Amino acid sequence: MEFDELPGFRFHPTEEELVDFYLTKTVLGQDTADIIGFLNIYNHEPWDLPGLSKIGEREWYFLVHRESVLGRPRRTTEKGYWKATGSDRPIRCLMDPKRLLGHRKTMVFYRGRAPRGSKTDWVMNEYRLPSNCYLSKEIVLCKVYRKATPLKVLEQRAAIEEIVRAPNVTSLSPPLMQENFSFYDHQKSFNKFLLEQNNVVHRVEGVTVIEEEDNKIGYPSQIMGVGPIKEHYSELLSPKLVLDWTMDSFWPN
Repeated sequence: MEFDELPGFRFHPTEEELVDFYLTKTVLGQDTADIIGFLNIYNHEPWDLPGLSKIGEREWYFLVHRESVLGRPRRTTEKGYWKATGSDRPIRCLMDPKRLLGHRKTMVFYRGRAPRGSKTDWVMNEYRLPSNCYLSKEIVLCKVYRKATPLKVLEQRAAIEEIVRAPNVTSLSPPLMQENFSFYDHQKSFNKFLLEQNNVVHRVEGVTVIEEEDNKIGYPSQIMGVGPIKEHYSELLSPKLVLDWTMDSFWPN
C-alpha cells in the first residue's frame, strides 16, 4: 500500500524539511523512502504534473535534474514557460538561523512564448542547495501548486459557463452581451426582451404590437428609463351620438 493510500496520512513538509532532509539526502544518495520521485517536469505541462507525482493532494513534489540551454537553466515546455518572480529567498534552519540550508526560487507558468505569454495560476517553488555547499547543485526539488482563485473570479467563470451551456443562447439571452450596441440600444432591446418573455406580444390585424401599461408599477420602460413604446391599435368603431333636434318627434314636421 502506498503512503498516500493510508487513512489520515498527509504529506506537508516544511521548507526546512524539504531542503535539509529530502533534497540533501537525495544528493548524498541516502534513502528517503522514495516518497518524492525524479521527473523532468519541463517535458510536461503543469496541469499534467499532479497525475505524475508520487504523492500530494494540493501540492505536488518532484526531484529534477537541472538542464541548461546556452548556459541558462531550461524552464520552457511545449505550450509555455516558467518565469521567475521576485528574488530568491534563503531557507534557514529554525533552531540555528545563521545556518543557511538553501534557496527558494518562485516561478509562475505562462502560456505561449515570452514576452507575450499569458499568465496562469500555476506556481512552482524550486529549492536548491546553497552555492557554497560542497554537494552537487545539479539536482533541485520542485513543489508545484495552483494559486488560490478569488471567489469573484470563480463566480464569473461559472456564469460564463452557464451561458455557454444554455440552449438557444442567441434567442433567449438579452442583448447586453453584444459589444457594438450603444447604451440606449441596450436598454431599448433589453426592454423588448423582457416584454417578449412575459408573453405580451400580440397580433392585431397582422401587425405585431407590444402592449404598454404606463401606470403599472414595475413596468420595464420605467425601470430601464426607456420612453413609452408607440402603440398600434386598430380603430374602434363606436356609435356616434346624433344631436340633430329636427329629428326629435317633439318638433312638428
